[in-house]
Amino acid sequence: MASVEHLVLELSNPDLRENALHELSKDLAPLLWNSFGTMAALLQEIVSIYPVISPPNLTPAQSNRVCNALALLQCVASHLDTRMQFLNAHIPLYLYPFLNTTSKSRPFEYLRLTSLGVIGALVKVDDTEVISFLLSTEIIPLCLRSMEMGTERFYAVGRVLGNMVATLVEQPSCRLLKHIIRCYLRLSDNQSACEALRTCLPDMLRDATFSSCLREDPTARRWLQQLLHNIGVNRVPTLQGGGGFDHMMVS
Repeated sequence: MASVEHLVLELSNPDLRENALHELSKDLAPLLWNSFGTMAALLQEIVSIYPVISPPNLTPAQSNRVCNALALLQCVASHLDTRMQFLNAHIPLYLYPFLNTTSKSRPFEYLRLTSLGVIGALVKVDDTEVISFLLSTEIIPLCLRSMEMGTERFYAVGRVLGNMVATLVEQPSCRLLKHIIRCYLRLSDNQSACEALRTCLPDMLRDATFSSCLREDPTARRWLQQLLHNIGVNRVPTLQGGGGFDHMMVS
């Protein structure tokens, strides 16, 4: 195997770049996680800027520095061999104060976006344990707050929820489906998000994909019906077996 230095040099060669990227990313996350003191140092970088979050006094240099640390955490969060250890250590919780910020200055925008990238890395792979962990925390309200800070934040949140829905097609979970529908319903309370949901709400929530779960859970069915009503969908999915619930539409 080529040395790290050699692989870095290969990044400059378009013909060798793909393999170099693969080799570098393959070993970086386990190296970061298993090397003595590395994760502690990265967490120290994160908590060191807590004092400048409120009142908001984050400088561009401080933002760049902590975002570099977050980029390394994203690498650990996305790797198969380190993802669950990362989650079991509850490291995502250290990012929540960043998502709770409201300043629209560039340093804070960059900080929120990079923090969302770490959360997004966790849900790229279909893993209900990861999703269950995130749903058990305050991540959804914090993502909603981030969404309000800019349109691109909404689409980051929307991608996360969309990935969750896609996961449920292969690994059904009525409980998770109920939580996800509730999240979308909360999003629809925001006018700009409601408009965007008209085009980006997953088709699986518009058709009968999850009809069996919805038949067993009247609350989830009612929430989905209200969601579709909020975004202007006039008809609700028909349950398998011929029974519908159009009569439950909220006027």
